[in-house]
Amino acid sequence: MSSAAQVKDSSVQLPIYLDHHATTPVDPRVLDAMLPYFTGKFGNAASHSHAFGWDASAAVENARRQIAQLIGASAGEIIFTSGATESDNLAIKGVAEACCDRGNHIITVVSEHKAVLDTCKHLEKSGGKVTYLPVRVDGLIDLDQLKDAFTNATVLVSIMAANNEIGVLQPMEEIGKLCRERGVIFHSDAVQALGKVPLDVQRMNLDLVSLTAHKCYGPKGCGALYVRRAPELRLTAMIDGGGHERGMRSGTLNVPGIAGFGKTCEIALQEMPEESRRIAGLRNRLRDRLLAELDGVLINGSMERRLPGNLNMSFCGVEGEILMTGLRDIAVSGGSACSSDKVEPSYVLKALGLSDDDAISAIRFGIGRFNTQAEIDFVADRVVEAVKGLREVAIGK
Repeated sequence: MSSAAQVKDSSVQLPIYLDHHATTPVDPRVLDAMLPYFTGKFGNAASHSHAFGWDASAAVENARRQIAQLIGASAGEIIFTSGATESDNLAIKGVAEACCDRGNHIITVVSEHKAVLDTCKHLEKSGGKVTYLPVRVDGLIDLDQLKDAFTNATVLVSIMAANNEIGVLQPMEEIGKLCRERGVIFHSDAVQALGKVPLDVQRMNLDLVSLTAHKCYGPKGCGALYVRRAPELRLTAMIDGGGHERGMRSGTLNVPGIAGFGKTCEIALQEMPEESRRIAGLRNRLRDRLLAELDGVLINGSMERRLPGNLNMSFCGVEGEILMTGLRDIAVSGGSACSSDKVEPSYVLKALGLSDDDAISAIRFGIGRFNTQAEIDFVADRVVEAVKGLREVAIGK
């Protein structure tokens, strides 16, 4: 029987997208905000002598305000980049170089995104010292271990607000307080949190925050770095050129992308509370169905401190890669999107203490803005059917 024939609810259109931690579709309202800057208003934002440049510059400054408002910052503290990976590199390498006279020690977490971990490893090769904090079984750090990790040479703490695989939300306010008390710069890769849970850079004592548009219904290739205005916060540029973006990031700005990024944040500011409640309801509906109808299912990471749309589950006795082949018309992930080509246990799940078998059996469901209850019910039916079928085959062998 074909997949289409198995759809009982005519409102369900295949394929179904449940991989919103990898990327999100562009919201039509965001696309509408971008389109004028591809054609009639195509100017360079750095061109200050004519209307084409003025229009582009106005769009950029408007987006700066929209992004800043969502995170409790001022517009002048938003630096545009090509995406979160560049923002992470600029934040971490920029601080390491600018503050080398103060110290060379960085604190991060073993479950961070590769954009942070690989950047830290790069700095270690040139003499930097990095402490990689472990996480508990729920994916959260131990604040006492963070306290013990500080040294007189610590210049930066980099801890993500929300994990891209297990959706766990770290205690940002408590971390920020510890950093501020010690005069240590606090950076967070907050790309998964933006537009999904409240982010307040003032309340959280954040100094640097990496952001990207494509995780919150905006375009790919457009990111930002929040840089707190403070005399003690120094950052060395990684790209030299025309001195754009307060001298921190040279290069012609992606005006259509930036306009779209601003619109995503405007929408999130207005709709996030209601949307997050609805998406969490869909997530819980899927979770409850799978737990009720299947044995041997583990939820990976804290359910109490978690992104509304995230569900990471291990289906014991079933290899995740094989399970996904049975869910061809449902887009899910067996780990982070950036390492999905590797058939090996997720380093994030291993950090929680999972065995290789349990880690390999994990599936990440990422529910988003345009998913429906009918889709969630269809996915639950398909997963239950596929898991039971694979387990019966395994028993038969």
